[in-house]
Amino acid sequence: MNELSDPIFPAVPFWKINLLRIMFFLQAVIMGGLVWYQILFQSADWHWGLGMGKAMLGALALLSFLGLRYPLQMLPLMIYELAWKTVWIMTIALPAWLNHRMTTDISDLFYDCIGVVLVYIAIPWRYAFARFFAQPSE
Repeated sequence: MNELSDPIFPAVPFWKINLLRIMFFLQAVIMGGLVWYQILFQSADWHWGLGMGKAMLGALALLSFLGLRYPLQMLPLMIYELAWKTVWIMTIALPAWLNHRMTTDISDLFYDCIGVVLVYIAIPWRYAFARFFAQPSE
């Protein structure tokens, strides 16, 4: 079988399911490994805001492991990742770049976030729209 079918929602090609799994893997292992290393070994002198952000990213990485097994059920997590990175790029990085106020911190985070372009490709948009927007509420 090369597609995942549900009588209510559009079919999602198997390659798209595996692409989502790759995105969840990268989020869980690569980002999670970096963030959890920082949380465990470098967090002693952090400002509360940095600590809160890293804790949220650490939780996101842990939950991403569920996306390896249940990629469509965990799709809201990937949409959240897409949303926060897109909002940050459009409201922080882009205005800083346009106003010639890029700092090293903004530039570094921009390069961490620009991979969100791959998430736009990985999300099965017809399925996501049918599942999360067109479906009647509970």
